[in-house]
Amino acid sequence: MSIGFRVLKQERKVAAEWVERYRAVPVANVSDSMNRMTAGGARLHAMHRKGVLAGPALTVKARPGDNLMLHHALDIAQPGDVIVVDAGGDLSNALIGEMMVAYAIKKGVAGIVINGAIRDADAIGAGDFPVFAAGVTHRGPYKDGPGEVNVPIALDGMVIEPGDLVIGDSDGLLCVPFDQVAEVYDRAHAKHAAEQKQLEQIAQGENDRSWVMKALLQKGCEFPA
Repeated sequence: MSIGFRVLKQERKVAAEWVERYRAVPVANVSDSMNRMTAGGARLHAMHRKGVLAGPALTVKARPGDNLMLHHALDIAQPGDVIVVDAGGDLSNALIGEMMVAYAIKKGVAGIVINGAIRDADAIGAGDFPVFAAGVTHRGPYKDGPGEVNVPIALDGMVIEPGDLVIGDSDGLLCVPFDQVAEVYDRAHAKHAAEQKQLEQIAQGENDRSWVMKALLQKGCEFPA
């Protein structure tokens, strides 16, 4: 076994029906439904103009500054996959640019996440193809390896297994574990519906704020006599 330089087979993948359902739920609602314990880190943010990211993870563990294994991941990616690259967060060299994004779009890839840097930021930023990254640099990548494809990776403590659901919007990036997709969706969908109702109440001047004072009193807050 070649540890650190290998391509494994993806054994599972979240179903397309769940991907479509999650597209309609804000990432913040999903995060709240996971007890706010998971996040891809504030450095990873949307580089594209607009658009929701959602799809099963095709994971890549890359040497910082090197995109050889990312190129292979693009070649084997299936329509709807989200390529997620752990490049150690290094910003010295960009791992993707306009050319690779164009190839990903042609293949039907759902989006790319780079725990590292990109370049051709104007071209990527003018489009709707979802790209999340930690930064931008004009310096290009090396193509020497090593690296791994379809292995567990971690972004700022957020573990991503191959085939897990990866979602992202303007609030950031989140991974929903394969075995928790249904349960988390039920909670997130209910929370989103409750928030929509609350927005209606605010608009009508009927929003109940009594919980604020109740919480303050329970926690022992002092007030003027």
